[in-house]
Amino acid sequence: MSVEKYQLGKELDSFNHQQVQDDILAILEKGCSVVIDMTACNYISSIGLRVLLYSKKVAASKGQKVYLVGISEEVKDIMNVTGFSSFFDSFSTMEECLRAIEN
Repeated sequence: MSVEKYQLGKELDSFNHQQVQDDILAILEKGCSVVIDMTACNYISSIGLRVLLYSKKVAASKGQKVYLVGISEEVKDIMNVTGFSSFFDSFSTMEECLRAIEN
């Protein structure tokens, strides 16, 4: 399986959600699964959560996956409260994620 990394910025919200969604969909269109590096992201809004969920839905329809790496405590709290954490394969480090994908 081909995998491409995508680096999120400090926030995923109404100001940048469309660009992030377009970037992730472009990776999926190439036939790659995507690893979203969230180590720099310390805030995600409801529209940001929707971007992640939509990306996962599109990936699943193509037989691909979306993995999340390095979720901050702030974002993890938001994802846990909303139930979104159960929707994604998430990993603490990029190395851990890539090892899991290879196996």
